[in-house]
Amino acid sequence: MTGPSTSMPVAGLVPAARRQPEHADLLVRNAKVFTGDPDRPEARAVAIRDGRVAALGDDDLAHLVGPGTRVVDALGRRVIPGLNDSHLHVIRGGLNYVLELRWDGVRSLRHALAMLREQAGRTPKGQWIRVVGGWTAEQFAERRMPTVAELNAAAPDTPVFVLHLYQSALMNRAAVQAAGFTRDTPDPRGGQIVRGRDGEPNGVLLAAPSALVLYSTLAKAPALDEADKRTSTRHFLRELNRFGLTSAVDAAGGFQNFPDNYATVVDLARSGELTLRIAYHLFPQTAGQELADLKRWTEMVKPGDGDAWLRLNGAGENLTWAAADFENFSEPRPELAAGYESEFESAVRLLLENGWGFRLHATYDETIRRDLAVFEKLAAEGLFPGGNRWLFDHAETVSADSLDRIAALGGAVSVQNRMSFQGAAFLDRYGAEAAAHTPPVRAMLDRGLTVAAGTDATRVSSYNPWVALHWLVTGRTVGGTALYPAGNLVDRETALDLYTRGGARLTGEQDVKGTLREGSYGDLAILSDDYLTVPEDVIPDIESVLTVVGGRIVYATAEYEGLDEAVPPVSPRWSPVAHFGGYQSGARQASRVAEAVAESEQHRRWRVARGSAPETTPSFVDPCFDH
Repeated sequence: MTGPSTSMPVAGLVPAARRQPEHADLLVRNAKVFTGDPDRPEARAVAIRDGRVAALGDDDLAHLVGPGTRVVDALGRRVIPGLNDSHLHVIRGGLNYVLELRWDGVRSLRHALAMLREQAGRTPKGQWIRVVGGWTAEQFAERRMPTVAELNAAAPDTPVFVLHLYQSALMNRAAVQAAGFTRDTPDPRGGQIVRGRDGEPNGVLLAAPSALVLYSTLAKAPALDEADKRTSTRHFLRELNRFGLTSAVDAAGGFQNFPDNYATVVDLARSGELTLRIAYHLFPQTAGQELADLKRWTEMVKPGDGDAWLRLNGAGENLTWAAADFENFSEPRPELAAGYESEFESAVRLLLENGWGFRLHATYDETIRRDLAVFEKLAAEGLFPGGNRWLFDHAETVSADSLDRIAALGGAVSVQNRMSFQGAAFLDRYGAEAAAHTPPVRAMLDRGLTVAAGTDATRVSSYNPWVALHWLVTGRTVGGTALYPAGNLVDRETALDLYTRGGARLTGEQDVKGTLREGSYGDLAILSDDYLTVPEDVIPDIESVLTVVGGRIVYATAEYEGLDEAVPPVSPRWSPVAHFGGYQSGARQASRVAEAVAESEQHRRWRVARGSAPETTPSFVDPCFDH
């Protein structure tokens, strides 16, 4: 190159005559940089060289501009370290992303059904329409779920599967037939196929309390071929980059076999096409075979294998199936089988003896207490934690005593904003007093525990990290319901720390990730709105206008459109993502929400006239719909 590559004219920066070793590859200037580093919390410019932060400056760092330097003017916008989701099912999500119609961020059921109806017109015969997580009825202006009749009307011939949290799924007539459900199909253990008066399945599946019936039914839908899985994953990573995510800790999960279902991200890592740093876990898939799987894996790989882009972090979030509880707040807390501790202890012992860390799915304190008793037994033998990183995931109802025990054993906690989507169900079952500290984030931090934040996307919560940050700061659900008192909220900088340095601590990368300081990874995002100063109700609508990972511009829009790396077109061409994209920005939906509110009010009056609703007028639009 004979001159500097700039995103726009940058006055006053004159490059040196030729590239010098100290010149930056990328310079972001004219920015309000929040570094996350207590020793230097603010800057105006960030220079990146060879994938790492080379310098921070209170001026333009003009002396670092050379012939090959790409200069980006942030135009006074807020810059933050790249976000890190500490519990995201990114590998599984990527393999299916382009097949899914996302209702994430959709603010009216009317709009959601219109999307479904439109997608039915382009979905080829033999394929399904899948709405898989990221939404809840509370987010809709109508405050209700769709009905099976509405799914049948929107897509009479195309199979439709709509997953709602960990609670239920709705299927239209065509999907019931495609899944092979008949009056003779038995209910699976822990689930229910709801039937009509005639004994035929009516299109409703219930997790009672296990979600296996939901996920095993979804698994009946056609999968992508290997080439399209690769493209799908690239587009999902680009979608995450859209919100400023630069790293994620993959929590594995059901229907995610190792090594088969990891092949796509491994291939992308080898070809240098990952745009998100991934630390992954391994999760035994078959009950009764867990110890054999864990033993086999400890002989194949070890934590830390990989590089800065893709690396093994440990086992979990399940080690043994018998030790896992369920997170379906519409059902009573499950009673785990007596005596699961013996097999569970063998799994933990095997991991510790081989230098493996682990993470554990545990929603309820009752589960956590039983697990801690096993850890304390091993600690008495000198085995635990043995220098290995370990954590509980979720921990919604963890008690103060259990937090003290976790701290004593050197554990950590990864919290997710599942209550953003399931808070109303929890309130209905357990009441406001219990919900006020579910989970007790402030109490965790007050004990000095390592705490990291994430979403648990994609099958329940949305992958949008700003929805999770809004929940941490305000304590409100996506429908605006207040859950927490001030004592269980955190300020914006603390919440951001949980979403940057918190995740880095879980993977042992806190020295190079989560802050912007010399020597750290060159991972950052320029934000559409200033997270630190905007009104709280704007936080969920924040996006990145430019995302950088390792000095590479992996997402760019607004004034920077076209600066990012190219990705192949969405395939297959009929994909919902090709037409609608992913997360639906709320700002684009104001007129549709107004129409839905009017329609809902007409429906309410109809119910009042027939005596099935009270005379008082509810508020159909929460404050979160007004921005």
